[in-house]
Amino acid sequence: MPNYDLIAILGPTASGKTPFAAALAAELKTEIISADSRQVYRGMDLGTGKDLADYNVNGQAIPYHLIDIAEPGYKYNVFEYQRDFLTAYEDIRHRGMIPIACGGTGLYLEAVLKGYRLLPVPENPELRARLADKSLEELTELLKTYKTLHNTTDVDTAKRAIRAIEIEEYYLHTPVDERSFPQLKSLIIGVDIDRDLRREKITRRLKQRLDEGMVDEVRRLLERGIAAEDLIYYGLEYKYLTLYVTGRLTYDEMFHGLETAIHQFAKRQMTWFRGMERRGFTIHWMDARLPMEEKIAFVKGKLTENL
Repeated sequence: MPNYDLIAILGPTASGKTPFAAALAAELKTEIISADSRQVYRGMDLGTGKDLADYNVNGQAIPYHLIDIAEPGYKYNVFEYQRDFLTAYEDIRHRGMIPIACGGTGLYLEAVLKGYRLLPVPENPELRARLADKSLEELTELLKTYKTLHNTTDVDTAKRAIRAIEIEEYYLHTPVDERSFPQLKSLIIGVDIDRDLRREKITRRLKQRLDEGMVDEVRRLLERGIAAEDLIYYGLEYKYLTLYVTGRLTYDEMFHGLETAIHQFAKRQMTWFRGMERRGFTIHWMDARLPMEEKIAFVKGKLTENL
């Protein structure tokens, strides 16, 4: 058996990661652990692009983990992901299989591939009360005193900025005991998609999901009592569709703003993955346009390369 603990499949949105991971899992008779920060939420299906039908390969249902495990409105975080990943990983390994991690959330992937030591950060009501009246601009400047802002999603909203400050303040004043996390020997496969093809697929997929009822999905979430600001917190589809449903954007403003935001998001994903390479990860890039059997052969070749 190949000398790897984990196969990780990464790539930008619309690169075809999920159908490839499912086909590979069927071939290797294993299971998939999702590495997507928004697919953890129940009821957030079209907007997060779960595409659960992709987990059925020629009539075979491919088991998946860490999808639909949290309620919408909850702020699931990277610590919880690392904890839940480890539970799923150990379960799959104990049954004699090599798990496949698949997703585009670079922070989640890197946290498990590198084995970051993380601790949950509790809420700080006193700090939140002190920051409650500050503007987003003031909060952004305050956050900059703690760290360099590489990730602008920390300051998308005042609520996010306050949480980011809360985390930084906690780590500044709390001794952090290292949490045990295994060092995994991982085969990392990157799905490389041409920029123009990626843009074309993003636009086509956005139109398809709107036709399939993505606006109604957001309406249902709001009707269930999820606060509009909580949905906006999740960004991209949920941000723009909530602004449309609540009358703050026209349909055309929503569509074009969201289309642009998804293109920018895909670009940021690729920037993160290239940064992972600079940080010492070896990513074996594979052309997204290859036929499925050639993609599977590519991975199987990498698995046996050093045997």
